[in-house]
Amino acid sequence: MLERRIGLLFVVFAGLLLLAGIRASYFGLIRHDSLSRAAATQQVQTVELPAARGTISDRLGVDLAVSEPGDDIAANPHQIRNPTRVAARLASLLGVDPNVLLPKLSDRSRGFVYLARQVPATASDRVRRLKLDGLSFIPAMKRTYPRGVAAAQVLGMVGIDGKPLAGLELGANETLGGQGGRRRIVSDALGQPISITDDHPVKAGRDVRLTLDAALQDQVERVLDGVGQAYHPKGATAIVMDPRDGNVLALANWPRVDANNAGAAPAYARQDRAVGFTYEPGSTFKAFTVAAALQDRKVTPDTPFDLPVELQVADRKIHDAHDRGPETLTVSQILAQSSNVGAVLVGMRLRTQRFDHWVRAFGFGRPTGIGLPGEEQGIVLPWQKYSGSSMGNLPIGQGEAVTPLQMATGYTAIANGGVLRRPRLVAAVGGKPVAPAPGRRVLSAATAAQVRQMLRGVLAPGGTASEASIPGYDLAGKTGTAEKPDPVTGTYSKSRYIASFVGFAPARHPRLLVTVMVDEPQGSIYGGQVAAPAFTRIAAFAMPYLGIPPR
Repeated sequence: MLERRIGLLFVVFAGLLLLAGIRASYFGLIRHDSLSRAAATQQVQTVELPAARGTISDRLGVDLAVSEPGDDIAANPHQIRNPTRVAARLASLLGVDPNVLLPKLSDRSRGFVYLARQVPATASDRVRRLKLDGLSFIPAMKRTYPRGVAAAQVLGMVGIDGKPLAGLELGANETLGGQGGRRRIVSDALGQPISITDDHPVKAGRDVRLTLDAALQDQVERVLDGVGQAYHPKGATAIVMDPRDGNVLALANWPRVDANNAGAAPAYARQDRAVGFTYEPGSTFKAFTVAAALQDRKVTPDTPFDLPVELQVADRKIHDAHDRGPETLTVSQILAQSSNVGAVLVGMRLRTQRFDHWVRAFGFGRPTGIGLPGEEQGIVLPWQKYSGSSMGNLPIGQGEAVTPLQMATGYTAIANGGVLRRPRLVAAVGGKPVAPAPGRRVLSAATAAQVRQMLRGVLAPGGTASEASIPGYDLAGKTGTAEKPDPVTGTYSKSRYIASFVGFAPARHPRLLVTVMVDEPQGSIYGGQVAAPAFTRIAAFAMPYLGIPPR
């Protein structure tokens, strides 16, 4: 009997062992691939690690753009047991309305839903400590701009996915972006990590130090805001440069945009008008016409011109902005009083081919090379396409289009003893200085000095900006009031204008160059009334701040 029972137990154990072997063979051979994939999915996790973008700072090290570690917080609605309670607990920590979270947490048709993106690490850690089932934390980097509106259009922005969208963030992305990494996490059956390996280490982006000065940038932003409030234009731009090396010390656009919420601003406000907006410069261009004629020895500052009331050039009739009778003016007076008739007569002495040479010599018709995306090259016709009336409008800044930065760059040749400097925005990368590009001589030092002396007359009694002055400093510059082309009629508008001013100080040995362009001001349209006072307010702050002594 005992032997029979032992034999029966043996048969049972042998059968169980056989079944176990069959089942093991089934899982090991037939279902090996599917089970391996399941184990890898459940116990091996690959996490993409974003790289911290390099910091953007001003010339003195003030942070303008920084990256902060954080998380994207997501949920699997299938694992959320009480959506109402979870929404209530998360709302205050994430700063989100619980009524926004609740539909996401309750949607059982989805297995993954974002609750919040780029949550700062401090807030994310508080959510982690709740230990709620169904939540996942995906490493992310949040780009923030500590000074808010300062240089927002220049800096640009980064999308929610970490990709650059505009401005310097896009233009210098190869430097700032770095390289993301990949982390492999192996967990045990309880979900506890037992191995963490970085397959591809994160490589942070390199820092970029700009030539911009944060304090000066803030002042220029405030001045432009005042212009916006007073004249309600479509937009306005101001650029401050050191003409000796091309360093851009401030670059501001109005309307102002909060860099931390740039997507909420309209597209035209986000545009960096300094490089992305083209306009006919009008009278500010006359300085180049005169400089070219001086350099080619077609005129001297004292060469007299008999100016008729009206000048016929092919099918165009040229007249001055103010009523006058026939008069005789020297070249210096023509520039100071911004005579259209006089500037055209000066330009005609150059003739078409030579005039075209000088337009391009000052950098018009091609990008400045500052390195900002979206830079326009302007519109400059080749001399072969000039019409019979071209020399009646080109010398006075009509029929060609420029950007504000091109205009500022061209004036560096006059301010810097005849040497044109490429505008420079990046001073250092990764702590290593970036050398300025070599200058290019356009005018002789003597010609540049003559033009600077002539431009002092613009701010003297009888000039078009006679009210612009700063005690203790000699200033020079040129006003511009240009009619905008009307795309409907094909003629110049009588209601839409560009008011502008380009000036530098001190006049004899300039260390500061300021360009102000105001698009469609309301109430007053003249550069001497709208743009020149803005130049004065900017320069009055900048010169003492930068240590430029009075005369």
